[in-house]
Amino acid sequence: MTSKMRWKIILVVVVLVWAGWRASYTFRFLSLSDEQKANTPVEQVEALEGQSLKLGLDLKGGMHLVLEVDKEGLPADQAADVMDRALEVISNRIDQFGVAEPSIQREGDNRIIVQLPGLEDEQRAKRLIGRTALLEFVPVEPPEQMDLTLRGIDRALRDTLIAYGEMEPDSENDLQLSELEQLQRERPFSARIRFQSQIPFFLEEDVPWAKRQLARLDLDEILPHDPDDPTTTPRVRLGWDKDTSRWQDEQDYRAFYVMSREALMTGSVVISADMRPGLDSDYPNAPGVSMRLTRSGGRDFAEHTGAHIGEFVALVLDGVVNSAPVIRSRIPAGTPASITGNFTDEEARDLVILLRAGRLPAPMTIVEERTVGPSLGRDSITLGLRAMMIGGLLVVIFMLVYYRAAGAVAIGALAANILLIVALMSSLPVNPKPALTLPGLAGIILTIGMAVDANVLIFERIREELRNRKTIRAAIRDGYERALVTILDANVTTLIAAGVLLRFGSGPIKGFAVTLSLGILASMFTAIIATRVVFDLITVKWNVKHLSI
Repeated sequence: MTSKMRWKIILVVVVLVWAGWRASYTFRFLSLSDEQKANTPVEQVEALEGQSLKLGLDLKGGMHLVLEVDKEGLPADQAADVMDRALEVISNRIDQFGVAEPSIQREGDNRIIVQLPGLEDEQRAKRLIGRTALLEFVPVEPPEQMDLTLRGIDRALRDTLIAYGEMEPDSENDLQLSELEQLQRERPFSARIRFQSQIPFFLEEDVPWAKRQLARLDLDEILPHDPDDPTTTPRVRLGWDKDTSRWQDEQDYRAFYVMSREALMTGSVVISADMRPGLDSDYPNAPGVSMRLTRSGGRDFAEHTGAHIGEFVALVLDGVVNSAPVIRSRIPAGTPASITGNFTDEEARDLVILLRAGRLPAPMTIVEERTVGPSLGRDSITLGLRAMMIGGLLVVIFMLVYYRAAGAVAIGALAANILLIVALMSSLPVNPKPALTLPGLAGIILTIGMAVDANVLIFERIREELRNRKTIRAAIRDGYERALVTILDANVTTLIAAGVLLRFGSGPIKGFAVTLSLGILASMFTAIIATRVVFDLITVKWNVKHLSI
């Protein structure tokens, strides 16, 4: 045995042992039932899953989202990198959400594809991913400005109701109306308001009515403007509280806010956010969110709270008021701020994620959504494996019948080929690692045929050399050498096609290209090197006189 042959044997053995070791994690993890996973320590299951082949959305189940970024109205300097920033924010949110092996890809100029394998709570994911998460600290207008705003709304709504015939015009009969009826005619909007601590509240059952009436009005004309420049946008805005409050009359009320148009500061000043219980005395058992602000944000907040003691400041998230605490004293710079309300643990945790991950640079809409159930994924795996087994069985029968003992060598190479594909896919030094998809399974099945094709070319060349009266060792040597060019030519051209699919394809097409590429490389190793080592061992070690081929 030559040293060259010895090194080939060592190489084949090392590669196959490594492939078997790496692939064993995948086979062990996929063989675990749901009951076995539940009875196994979580750390062991996670460690096993981390070393195994990742399954794609169509096999594991989960969610597929296509998000469209609205660039309209963005300045040119912000629009240039809005997609990169959106990708970063979405990645941060999903990382903190805890989805294993997500796929986040850019498509075109304004779309992002998000795939979340194994996701269970789809609605929560959609809320987290597509939410702009613009946090603003907004001063609430003092009582006199609030009253001025409500009077303007009342006048405009009264004129609108009369114009649409929903209210009778003024007449002498109005003098016969009760005081309450006169108030309802003069102030149709604010007559339904109840006040508590200078904040107006509506009965929860009246909130839909109030929103409909506001939607009928041209608020840009009605709301107070800067007296020095009435052509500008209004200097106030309106908002509703996120939660309702139950009063002593056992009815639910929702706060209605008249706030400054300009925010005191935004969520960009938030350094860190954590969920903590007991931050709000009104909801002692509910969790809240404690935030630390930047140095400049802390100074601005300290200055504002010192100058507006007794007034309210609203914490507005995506246009909805989460809370509006009263300023009881100056809050020094460096003191944590808090967002409180009747939060559940999940709501508070999601808010922390949004604040930590940052806000989206532009609004997003979900233009496509697909959900694949785990049972459908299991069915896909079962059918794919069944197709692979049937195809493999037919190949095994053909090779054994037609090539006899040499066919058995090819079958061993075929098994090694599948082991190598699984091992390579679970070990590639890329992040994220490629996941096995349904088209990827098709790619593996295709490589089964291609791997056998290489063996067929070699075996036919060996047969031809044997018919030319060459010795067994010479026939094997010349058969491999003369088939090599054809095998390389066929596989390299297929690799080029797979590379094009990998470069320009997306989603399922890439999954097919990955397994096809790895399968070609594995089949070239097993067909050209591994089987040659087996034949060389047979002829050198046992000095056979007849080759069963």
